[in-house]
Amino acid sequence: MHEHYTYKNGNLKTKDKAYVWHPYTQMSDWFRIDAPVIVRGEDFYLIDDRGNRYLDGVASMWCNVWGHSRKEIVDAIVEQAKVLQHSTLFGLCNEPSIVLAELLVKMTKGMGKVFYSDDGSTAMEVAIKMAIQYWYNKLGSNKRREIIALENGYHGDTIGAMSIGYIEHFFKPYKPLLFKVRHVPSPYLYRKSREMSDADYVQYCIDMLEHELKRGEGRVAAVVMESGAQIAGGVIVYPDGYQREVSRLCKRYDTLLVLDEVATGLGRLGSMVEYIAQDSMPDIVAFGKMLTAGYLPLAATLASDEIFNAFLGKYDEGKHLFHGHTFTGNPIACACAVANLRLYEQERLISKVKSSSALLAERLEEFRGYPIVGDVRHKGMLAAIELVKGNSNSNSKSNSKSKDPLLTLSDGRRINYAIMEEALKRGLFIRPLGHIMLIVPPLAIGREELNMLIDKALEVVGTISKLV
Repeated sequence: MHEHYTYKNGNLKTKDKAYVWHPYTQMSDWFRIDAPVIVRGEDFYLIDDRGNRYLDGVASMWCNVWGHSRKEIVDAIVEQAKVLQHSTLFGLCNEPSIVLAELLVKMTKGMGKVFYSDDGSTAMEVAIKMAIQYWYNKLGSNKRREIIALENGYHGDTIGAMSIGYIEHFFKPYKPLLFKVRHVPSPYLYRKSREMSDADYVQYCIDMLEHELKRGEGRVAAVVMESGAQIAGGVIVYPDGYQREVSRLCKRYDTLLVLDEVATGLGRLGSMVEYIAQDSMPDIVAFGKMLTAGYLPLAATLASDEIFNAFLGKYDEGKHLFHGHTFTGNPIACACAVANLRLYEQERLISKVKSSSALLAERLEEFRGYPIVGDVRHKGMLAAIELVKGNSNSNSKSNSKSKDPLLTLSDGRRINYAIMEEALKRGLFIRPLGHIMLIVPPLAIGREELNMLIDKALEVVGTISKLV
């Protein structure tokens, strides 16, 4: 362990509880939790200050690709840091940002320009501003400023992202700050009415979107949605053809389609660019998370030439995009992303993801044997096990009658804390979404580690099922 990780005047955990405010965490609970202090990453493991190893089952919040300390990525960061650490894109260019932009445009379909930011939330803020200003520049007014988005969607924690991806449990205190967005149902098949078939419910979701498009015709600027699946909203994987139909409706009603591939693109769902796999063409798309393999903060918002051209004009017309960040196009982050994307091709990663996804799908069936497992959802290297109030003495394979979320256990623990604590005991780190246990491994994880991850996760569910 490096010397700079050691406090001579106190314990690291004590210092953490004294000074650090953790994200999406009830800190009064945190003071009671014995959370590990991670000081090193090695392959697919996180290592704490006591030398304990934890298999990284959430890819360090869904962004790690190659595991930790991959030499090619680290070398790219170090070499770039030696020559140019940061240079603004306000009035200047830098080589890594140019190289990366070319890679991204060639990788995608229909996109012409790249705008850099720092993370997924800011990338989506850029996308929203592009969509609104596109119509303003074309029409000379704010006539088309309304947004349609999906229920259960999540796009980040900044004001615009919260407005579009409004999850009441997360964002209710900030509602007075948010702008109005029309939300339509998403195809959450597990939570649909029992009276409707899956096909009928998907059609209902499409019909509701078309109803809002028709009602707001001439006023709606864009439909905004995650591409391929909603993750933070519960890992809702879109049925085949759903996103394609959304794209078709946007074109029919002359409305922009803005896609969020921050968490779902770059291989997470089994495709390098998910909207291509979904046969749906956006006007604007955002990437993040795995863009730098999870090593540095960087995000990118890509726009079609049609969108970009609407921002061209004389300076005093004020048509240019009024948006920017201090670290836009940071050379170190861009060099990291370039090395990462080149590794995708060299290692034929997407092909390996498809193989790992097949193994994951096979092993996930084992969870259905527990009565507290209400549903199992999966695509690519993303899986969710939704835990419900099943009857632990039941002989049935799953709890098909009750869909009530399992929130607390007989020992008084909340389900999310119990999942994390039981996993850590077994050398596994996973962070659930309430009663939904997520499995989101690094994309390049080997078969042995993936099997180990599933084995440990099954042990966790087995233990919890006895404590209901």
